[in-house]
Amino acid sequence: MTELAYAEPKPKVIAGATGDWELVIGMEVHAQVASKSKLFSGASTEFGAEPNSNVSFVDAAMPGMLPVINEFCIEQAVRTGLGLKAEINLYSAFDRKNYFYPDLPQGYQISQLYHPIVGEGEVLVDMEPGIARKVRVERIHMEQDAGKSVHDMDPNMSFVDLNRTGVALMEIVSRPDIRGPEEAAAYVTKIRQILRYLGTCDGNMQNGNLRADVNVSVCRPGDYEKYQATQDFGHLGTRCEIKNMNSMRFIQQAIEYEARRQIAILEDGGAVHQETRLYDPDKGETRSMRSKEEAHDYRYFPCPDLLPLEIEQDWVDGIKATLPELPDDKKARFVQDYGMTEYDAGVLTADVTDAAFFEAVAKGRDGKQAANWVINELFGRLKKDALSIADSPVSADQLGGILDLMAKGDISGKIAKDLFDIVWTEGGDPAEIVETRGMKQVTDTGAIEAAVDKVIAENPDQVAKAQANPKLAGWFVGQVMKATGGKANPKAVNELVAKKLAE
Repeated sequence: MTELAYAEPKPKVIAGATGDWELVIGMEVHAQVASKSKLFSGASTEFGAEPNSNVSFVDAAMPGMLPVINEFCIEQAVRTGLGLKAEINLYSAFDRKNYFYPDLPQGYQISQLYHPIVGEGEVLVDMEPGIARKVRVERIHMEQDAGKSVHDMDPNMSFVDLNRTGVALMEIVSRPDIRGPEEAAAYVTKIRQILRYLGTCDGNMQNGNLRADVNVSVCRPGDYEKYQATQDFGHLGTRCEIKNMNSMRFIQQAIEYEARRQIAILEDGGAVHQETRLYDPDKGETRSMRSKEEAHDYRYFPCPDLLPLEIEQDWVDGIKATLPELPDDKKARFVQDYGMTEYDAGVLTADVTDAAFFEAVAKGRDGKQAANWVINELFGRLKKDALSIADSPVSADQLGGILDLMAKGDISGKIAKDLFDIVWTEGGDPAEIVETRGMKQVTDTGAIEAAVDKVIAENPDQVAKAQANPKLAGWFVGQVMKATGGKANPKAVNELVAKKLAE
């Protein structure tokens, strides 16, 4: 597979009162594992169920209940690691992260601090054609989700829903390689895209199935290069973490505000304190939540209820053999095989279902023409009607049928667009619609010639102008197409008009 060549984007620079500043961003993406049951119990993970209806004795922390690892969740984590070109650790272990919260019945969260399931990997974050940032993934560890506290149902009480308790999460931790708000949003978008291709997380941010913690710091130009050379985090400035972001737009707004807040503190001679913050989208600002905890604050220790997890390389290799074609490879193949631009390939591979639809349309046909119709006509209409590709009224077979009719010369491009509208609103077989409604293109040169002769005879003044300036011949082509109801073969019309005007 041919790889596309990329250059790195320039870092975001913010002008301060005392000079320029650069942003440094690291991300912790929490992705809910696509699994029907939880990480350590057989309880359902169905979203939207009645409160506290998907809770096992293990999830509720009943005395004597022991966790049992869900093998499928482990497989999904390994699949994710392989999709991110990461090292798979054949030995990993679970730890207890101790803290109290009403929706955490155990009083601790089972996570992986010391020995994560997945090691170092990387993600290529596309910014624009030919420009991409390579972001290193430090680790992926598994952990169980907490429940949900509900504070807006009663003025005097809070309610707890434990349905989410114990749901498997993958925490994908990046290195501080992201250099701007747009890159941060693009990174989360790319992670989401890869997870959806792999089938390991549905990426639904509205349901909380994918959310991100954003670590932001600022430094002077040149300091980041010093960090790269020394791996000394002291060059990057003190970071603050913005918790539970579930919107690409809010991620960008929060980073922009937080960076400027830190710059103002530093330029005033103050110091940025490491802390956890929340973003308020109504006010457009971050606010302090708590001082940033360190690992020792949680009193981590190996979970005594779970043995270390040891997996076989053969099992990992078997999972690797079933990986689908991933976005970067598919994008490069579309550029190479279909001769399309990198931009168009990026649009078509943004979602796995979009890519599959396009390939069904393009099979055995002109790939560039298929791409043009899918992107411009189909995607444009889907966006206008607020529909997803799964709900498209025009199937891949129907769109392919329209392209076939154009290729055979039965219809022109203009007629094809009218036909597309009919299929969109009424359905049906494109070939039958063309036949029954008399939409077939006129290819009889005799009939076309008669129409051309008529238009020329009725417009002698325009003939003289066109003979003096051949660029005006297009007027005659338009008149002939109008006279034939758009059914005349445009190529034949152009040839005959040019011939008649030259006589």
